Amino acid sequence: MYKRVLLKLSGEALSGEGEKGFNLKNISYLVQELNEILEYGTNIGIVIGAGNLFRGREMQELSPTIADQIGMLGTVINALYLKDIFEKSKIRTVVVSQVSNLPSIRPIHYDDINLYFDAGYLVIFAGGTSNPFFTTDTAAALRAVEMKAEILIKGTKVSGVYDKDPKIHSDAKKFEKITFDEAIEKRLKIMDTEAFSICKRYNMKIMVLDFFKKGNLLKAIRGENVGTLVIPGE
Repeated sequence: MYKRVLLKLSGEALSGEGEKGFNLKNISYLVQELNEILEYGTNIGIVIGAGNLFRGREMQELSPTIADQIGMLGTVINALYLKDIFEKSKIRTVVVSQVSNLPSIRPIHYDDINLYFDAGYLVIFAGGTSNPFFTTDTAAALRAVEMKAEILIKGTKVSGVYDKDPKIHSDAKKFEKITFDEAIEKRLKIMDTEAFSICKRYNMKIMVLDFFKKGNLLKAIRGENVGTLVIPGE
């Protein structure tokens, strides 16, 4: 059983694949999955992208620094939206960020993070890394290390990591478990380079799973390998 977990989700978890905005059915599903985890007694932090609103790097008319800052603010919007939804569902939630000082957002202080978890709060990390040029994958890796998570769970729409695209190749092989070095050697795209480097350096295990298969998240928390587990060298 994992006692402290960082969950990384894309903005599409809120809107549905290829959609924009907020889909209440998807959000209700997210609430149900998280309630199970909190009832199980696990501390959970969340980093969520902003692809349901806009992707900064798709704004070709803007300079990369401005586009990425817009993307970071999108994650703040999502975090505040989720905070209100979660609290209406009786999930005590705190949003922390280094890029916004809005009244409902608190700054990131390591000691405070531990206090939030001890008090039973779910913690949403908003605003990415607070610097442009880095993705929310990198933010998730950074926050996982900062909050002393035992594992970083990347919730996706596929059941794990494959040697090639399973949507295109029917003979694609899924990896149940793989080391960081093996993943690098095979050039597997698990997270972006910066995020993967942080996880490797600090021995942060990564689980890639299908978040949209009901019960997968709880199984992962219990230690079941429901996706692909990326670990330090054995």
